[in-house]
Order: sequence, then C-alpha cells, then structure tokens
Amino acid sequence: MKLRHSIALLTFAMVAVTSCKQQQEARRPLSQSSGSFMKKSVERNKKLVATEEDVIKGIIKNNASKKYTASAKGYWYTYEIANTNDTLRPKRGDVALFNYEVKDLKGKIIYNELELRPQVYYVDKQEIMMGLRDAIKLMRKGEKISFLFPSHIAYGYHGDNKKIGPNVPLQVTVTLNNFMPEAVYDKGTTAAAPIATQQKAEKALPLKPVAAKPERDTIN
Repeated sequence: MKLRHSIALLTFAMVAVTSCKQQQEARRPLSQSSGSFMKKSVERNKKLVATEEDVIKGIIKNNASKKYTASAKGYWYTYEIANTNDTLRPKRGDVALFNYEVKDLKGKIIYNELELRPQVYYVDKQEIMMGLRDAIKLMRKGEKISFLFPSHIAYGYHGDNKKIGPNVPLQVTVTLNNFMPEAVYDKGTTAAAPIATQQKAEKALPLKPVAAKPERDTIN
C-alpha cells in the first residue's frame, strides 16, 4: 500500500511539473507576438508620419509665394502678419489671449474663428493640442501665423471626439491678440467681475431685451 501511495504521489508530481512547464512554454509566443505587434505599430506610425509630411511638403511647394519655416517640433508655419518690433513671446506663467481657425489640409474649414473665440490659455498649464502648445510660445503680440500640423502633434489617433477624426493633419491659423503675466490677467478679471455682474443684470431687465447669442463650442 505504501509503495502504491508513493508511486501515485510521484506520478502526480510529474504531471504537475509537466503541466507547469507547458504553461510557461505556452506564454512565450504571447511575448513574441506582443513584441511583433509593437514593431508593426511603430512601422505603421512611421509610414503615416512620412505620408502626412509628403502631403504637407506638397502644399508648401504649391504655395511658392509664401515662405514656410520648418520647426524643430515637426510642424511648418508661415506668417500672415508679422511683428518685427517686439521681441517678447508668451512663456510659462503668462496668459495668452488668441483666436484661431482649424482647417483640414484641403482647406475645408472644420472650426471657424467665431466658433472658437475667445481663447484664454494659461501657458503650459492647460491641456491643449500639442502643436498649438508649442506654436503659441513662438508668437509675438499681434502676429497671425498659419501652421501645418501632422496628426501626431494635432489630435492624434483619437481625434477630438467632435469634428476631427483620427489621424487628421491640420492647418491652424492663429492670431495672438495679447499676452500678460497671470497676476495681471487675474487682477484684471477680478476687477471687471462687478461690472460684468451689473451688465448681466441690466441685460436681464424686460425693458432692455437682448438677442440670444449663439453657443460657442470651444476646443483645446
């Protein structure tokens, strides 16, 4: 009986070890598959970026009258209105006040300036489009610049969940109206708050009807 019991235990142990070994070996293809998937994903992204850059370079070539500059961040831009008198640009700790318009690379408007106006951006402290985050810091007060953003520095593979689909390169025209330190902006808005409250109260009076304003769909 003891011999049979020992044989049974030995057999069970061998089966368990074999089973564990098979499970461990079965996991290897998953790791290899995962690595293969990542490699293919990187290759697809490289091809996508190359394709978009070729389209952008074609647009630049077809607009020979405009001078485009390639940025170190991977986008291109041309000045519509340049400010050669000032040297200051927005930086972290400033608030930038700007308007912008968004088009696809064929020139079709996705968001017009009125839909997006106004934009108040605390530089480097708010989440906005990656390309725009860098572009704002490139500008001087009063300048208007058109930017060509590949999709990976626009809204990427997920789009903006509204009008911009996945992997869409964009043409964005930005006008930097003003910028100032946060303390100056915050002080100004605080001082203006009582006036704004009074104006809202006046507009609410039945003797002074005001036409309804269209809703603004602001994207960042």
